[in-house]
Amino acid sequence: MNVLLPVAFVLCWSSGFIGAKLGAGSASALTILMWRFLPLTVVLAVIALTAARASWRGLGPRTVVRQAAIGALSQSGYLLTVYYAIQLGVSTGTTALIDGVQPLVAGALAGPLLRQYVTARQWLGLCLGVSGVAVVTLADASAAAGVAWWAYALPFTGMLALVAATFLESRSPVQVAPSVSLTVHCAASTVIFTALAVGTGTALPPAELAFWGAIGWLVVLSTFGGYGLYWLILRRSGVTAVNTLMFLMAPVTAVWGALMFGEPFGLRTALGLALGLVAVVVVRRGAAPHGDGPAGEPEPGPRDRAEALPGARR
Repeated sequence: MNVLLPVAFVLCWSSGFIGAKLGAGSASALTILMWRFLPLTVVLAVIALTAARASWRGLGPRTVVRQAAIGALSQSGYLLTVYYAIQLGVSTGTTALIDGVQPLVAGALAGPLLRQYVTARQWLGLCLGVSGVAVVTLADASAAAGVAWWAYALPFTGMLALVAATFLESRSPVQVAPSVSLTVHCAASTVIFTALAVGTGTALPPAELAFWGAIGWLVVLSTFGGYGLYWLILRRSGVTAVNTLMFLMAPVTAVWGALMFGEPFGLRTALGLALGLVAVVVVRRGAAPHGDGPAGEPEPGPRDRAEALPGARR
């Protein structure tokens, strides 16, 4: 995997937490999310009907519905919980850190669900990463005041939704073009967020320039950058590799939040950053050579796994 892809992914994905904080001062979470996805979906739909029409040929209704479900989990379920947590006062670093347990959950499930087995050294790296997450989370939480305890459970719920979407995509019997998946995912999220915003009376956007600046930030950096690179790296390198990079989101966001918003960043946060970096190195070096499984048999590629699934198209 080209080193530039992981670096760009970490920065772009972390930017989502910063963008949520930028918009939280001028509008509710539902308002931000509705207007983040509504114009984006319109643009993607126009592209789908013109330049990307060939990518949609041969896709059946079941494939589109599956992609819509993936989008509802990975965008709607994940982002709504993250945005509400930040709106309730949870710091950007803490929110990212709670989401940082995702690699352990995904790594534990990758073997039985996808036959992407995790080596002993990778497990060591995963445990180091979780340790780093715990250190920084405790540091940020101890500095927070007036935040309801249940607000910290919201990012955890979103993390579970993203893990579910990851495995649903990895087990998909049909590989769709990234332009198609992104369009369907955003369309599903637009329907959900618009319905919720209209239902709660929060659909009208504010006229503040800061709000639209946050929307532009989220569309360009978070959606096209972070979300697009997530699925690209997932397809190229597998679940364990992409989720290991998630360990870096927490410390990077903590540093970013400290610089932009004055959020706390002390010795424990620096220690968590160091543990996260070590975890990534250990996991990447501990990968089984050439994708070998525990018995030395070649790991099946995406097409092989797809053809092994019930109902897979040939």
